[in-house]
Amino acid sequence: MAAASTLPPADLIELRRERSELWRDPIVLGASGFILLLVVIAVFAPLIAPQNPDTSNILAVNQGPSAAHWLGTDSLGRDLFSRLVYGARLSLLGPALIVCLSSVLGTVLAITAAWFGGWFDLLVSRVADIMFAFPGIILAIVAVAMFGRGLVAPVVALSIAATPYVLRVTRSVALRQRNLPYVSACYVEGLPSWKIQVRHLLPNVAPIILVQATLAFGYALVALAAISCLGLGVQPPSATWGLMVSTGQASILAGNPEQSLYAGVMIILTVVAFNLLGNRLAGYLET
Repeated sequence: MAAASTLPPADLIELRRERSELWRDPIVLGASGFILLLVVIAVFAPLIAPQNPDTSNILAVNQGPSAAHWLGTDSLGRDLFSRLVYGARLSLLGPALIVCLSSVLGTVLAITAAWFGGWFDLLVSRVADIMFAFPGIILAIVAVAMFGRGLVAPVVALSIAATPYVLRVTRSVALRQRNLPYVSACYVEGLPSWKIQVRHLLPNVAPIILVQATLAFGYALVALAAISCLGLGVQPPSATWGLMVSTGQASILAGNPEQSLYAGVMIILTVVAFNLLGNRLAGYLET
């Protein structure tokens, strides 16, 4: 799908029609609404959470839902609803950083390789092929072992691991766009290479980048949650959904699975929402 700035009038009308249909799709609206709700909750967590998520109360350990604690409490007496609300912040921030870093790095390398070709394209492609052999979680574990636990090391490692996937798909689209007539027309007009890449080539590969980013968000969220479950991510008392699943495991055998259950449900719903939205966007892009 070409960018609006380079489309003839008939194709521009068709593009606008497709966009109108996209935003009337109930799945797109539902998934987008849920994602927007999560973002609002994360941003306004201090206003939404009724209690401090890190405050313990030994007199309210593993309580069920009540007026004081809407979803009950955990094994330390902390309010589960407040921890879920605050947990949305780091749970969404980490994948967002991974998607942004991998998308920027992968797109720059892909467009540059497709544009110049030759030995540079071959080098970038071979390096990407080699990186496919290293699972992202393994790289994250190695990064944590070298630089310590927390959010930064896993995010950087997973961003590097995700870059080849962005690079491969974006490069194939950029190669097709590179050989289209509008690029030759830009050359005839005397535009420099960098301006053609930024102002014309990039907008035409942007839709596929958006689809990849939407789908990659769910995978990044699951990967970070898995790392938190291993105790290698964000450390207590900070709240993330993955960490809540991990710390709640001890209470499951005692008959109090609420903490792990609530956090696990939030992870599943978020991943499903991003995957549904990404698949719908991909479907409209193909048409």
